[in-house]
Amino acid sequence: MHTHTNFSGHAYSTLRENISAAKEKGLELLGISDHAPKMLGTCSDFYFVNFKVIPRDGYEVKLIMGVELNILDYSGSTDLPAQFLKNTDYAIASLHSPCIDPGSLEENTAAIIGAMRNPHVVIIGHPDNPKFPVDFDRIARAAKDNKVLLEINNSSYAPNAPRKGSRETVKLLLKACQKYNAEIIMGSDAHIDFDVGNHQFSQEVIAENNFPEELVINSSAEKFFDYVKYRKSLAPK
Repeated sequence: MHTHTNFSGHAYSTLRENISAAKEKGLELLGISDHAPKMLGTCSDFYFVNFKVIPRDGYEVKLIMGVELNILDYSGSTDLPAQFLKNTDYAIASLHSPCIDPGSLEENTAAIIGAMRNPHVVIIGHPDNPKFPVDFDRIARAAKDNKVLLEINNSSYAPNAPRKGSRETVKLLLKACQKYNAEIIMGSDAHIDFDVGNHQFSQEVIAENNFPEELVINSSAEKFFDYVKYRKSLAPK
């Protein structure tokens, strides 16, 4: 559910190239989540207006169109207004240093929990980023209470990872998720088609921490859509 096309500005494959990669790898479901407007170099909010023209079926892999929102403040505000979000199938909300300065543990925790109140947000992206320390117990409990998924982000654990130290912080995240029975989702965070569906490092950290498979949502597209349906049901009509 976490992939980027060249519309994100710092990714290098087209929509069709990502779809082809997903099909070649035998994926059942592919989500496109290009960066929302406050990220440097990405598309304008108008990009998210016309998703109705993109077929969701017919590619031998089901396609859904989302967005990776940027959390902008410690209240959890994000950078795509509701009139644009209603055109998306789902949203990821993430803390990115180009869009918000890392705060205290309390501030970062409040920012993520605040973003969970946005009914379009289904996933919190890379919540174990060491640049943004958080209270994992509070995050996991809030994710469970709000029926939001916490992401295990494959790119965070790669040898050349941009979020160095995540292999250590993910241990605390997974422990808290298991404590509160909060479900997680593996995301590739692919910025090129070769990485679509690549969960190698996520699978390693899940295995290393003996995390129960039944709490990993990727086993079922239906489980994911249950989250989407519930979260969207909270949005004003």
